[in-house]
Amino acid sequence: MADDDQRGGRQKVLIAGAGVAGLEAALALRDLAGEGVEVAVHDSREEFVYRPFAIGEPYGTTRSFRYDLQRLSERCGAMLRASTIAAVEPERRLAVTADGERFPYDYLIIATGARTLWAVPGAVTYWGIADEGQVGDLIADLRTGRLRRVAFTMPPGHSWAVPLYELALLAAGSGKARVTVVTPEPAPLDLFGRRVTRQMSALLDERQIEVITSARPIEFEAGRLRIIGGDDVEADAVLTLPRMEGRRISGIPHDDDGFISVDEHGRVVGLERVYAAGDVSWYPFKQGPFATQQADTVAEAIATAAGSRVDPRPFDPILRAVLWTGQGPRYLCGRKGDGNDGASGPSARHLELLHNGRLTAHYLTPLVDSLIAEGDSHADPALTAEAPRAS
Repeated sequence: MADDDQRGGRQKVLIAGAGVAGLEAALALRDLAGEGVEVAVHDSREEFVYRPFAIGEPYGTTRSFRYDLQRLSERCGAMLRASTIAAVEPERRLAVTADGERFPYDYLIIATGARTLWAVPGAVTYWGIADEGQVGDLIADLRTGRLRRVAFTMPPGHSWAVPLYELALLAAGSGKARVTVVTPEPAPLDLFGRRVTRQMSALLDERQIEVITSARPIEFEAGRLRIIGGDDVEADAVLTLPRMEGRRISGIPHDDDGFISVDEHGRVVGLERVYAAGDVSWYPFKQGPFATQQADTVAEAIATAAGSRVDPRPFDPILRAVLWTGQGPRYLCGRKGDGNDGASGPSARHLELLHNGRLTAHYLTPLVDSLIAEGDSHADPALTAEAPRAS
């Protein structure tokens, strides 16, 4: 894994993006490479927002934590530069900001994340954050009984399906509306394996939630959700997850949707000393814990190339999630490509890794937990720290 032409002295590692993947990579590099690397993070935001129960925010039962990104970067052992990387010149190992500044690097990590876009015309889009507009209005109409039929759906492609089922389960417990899930998946949460799929299907059946699988939503108009792969679905309202698209950087190869192909160690295919981690990579699963596992893989590869005694492991992710059902959490665990034995249940290991639905990152989770304990965050005082509930 080591690069043959590595320079002497401290290696300059530039990280484009200070989301969960970028911060986790900075922390991992500090631990694995120590003084062998000098890390700089480029991001124009002033805050890092941590939402342990994002799904509950439209119901007013959870809160977000906000951290000053400058201080948080320092705790990660990295220098924060308030700029956005707009272009890269890989042959010269130069990163160019949107303002035209040029920064040399020895190793570059692209962790710019993905953009969320409108997916289904006519439907209400759930953007994953507290919303006092259309999402809040829909929840209020559910609770008051003004909606009799509600459909929840998601577009095909890169996404994270768990919120789709959480929204449907919480809705089923919030009123008397008939709830339907329309999903492009062949089975509910099939990415976790057959065991989770069976248990998820049983839970949905118990809550009397209709599920239409292998279906692609097209548009919602005049009380009908048009889909490919089935008959139109009658509904008074439709809530959809957004479509996702990678954030493009000039000079970095990507597919038609802006996502970057990487090898088993996170190196960008076709480029030297350039890596990618998080939602911007080609993996179809877009989730914080998944992104931090990628970041750890990248950090191991760079630390080894920079001269540290690390055995870089290929990316072999484990999918973990807490499913909020409105009647207590379900703990999900599976491995990409398993297709058979995903696990579900509050085992001791799951509880350790998924306590209260918090971010499950090897390095970033302990840091965020310590900051919350120290009170070194800003939370919305109007919201509570409770787990999501249906009513």
